[in-house]
Amino acid sequence: MDHHDWNARYASREMVWSVGPNQFVAQVVAPLPAGRALDLAAGEGRNALWLAERGWRVTAVDFSEVALGRAGGLAAERLDRPDALELVPADLAEYLPPAAAFDLVLVVYLQVPAELRRTVLRRAADAVAPGGRLVVVTHDPDNLTRGYGGPGDPDVLYSAADVAADVADCGLTVLRAEQVTRDVPTDAGSRTAVDALFVARRPAVAG
Repeated sequence: MDHHDWNARYASREMVWSVGPNQFVAQVVAPLPAGRALDLAAGEGRNALWLAERGWRVTAVDFSEVALGRAGGLAAERLDRPDALELVPADLAEYLPPAAAFDLVLVVYLQVPAELRRTVLRRAADAVAPGGRLVVVTHDPDNLTRGYGGPGDPDVLYSAADVAADVADCGLTVLRAEQVTRDVPTDAGSRTAVDALFVARRPAVAG
């Protein structure tokens, strides 16, 4: 799907994704002190807004103007600090974040082919400041056979091991790289989705 398709998808529904943060993002980030965060493929801003409400200064990047417009509307309702959230309309195939500038970089459900994925993830890793973290959540390939929801194209699914390989020489220390599951409520009852979670930290500068 290109950005026109995503614009149409976002425009067709009041909210495409849930209002609250991704559960794994919340689990990993809640104990961290607030700082500067970068949310790549931010969509309607559910993770970015949650971070901003917790005191983070967040740059949210997405190629859907409709999604970012919705995030801006929610920010006007929910945030009392005008500098808490910066919305950047950009295609991640071209967007180059500043190096070593963010205490937290999120890439949540960016489901793209491997070549583009590697480019984005390496740029994301390079954007992590000393002492900062990279958090990646994705639909795992096993979701196709034993999970619920997510894309049906295996070419855009990847595992935590794939993420680890993509950023192996980016100077990060891997903290978590594992398959995880989450409950998805449906009209027919709760279903289980199979995701991948990758968390890495750039070592702090000595002294």
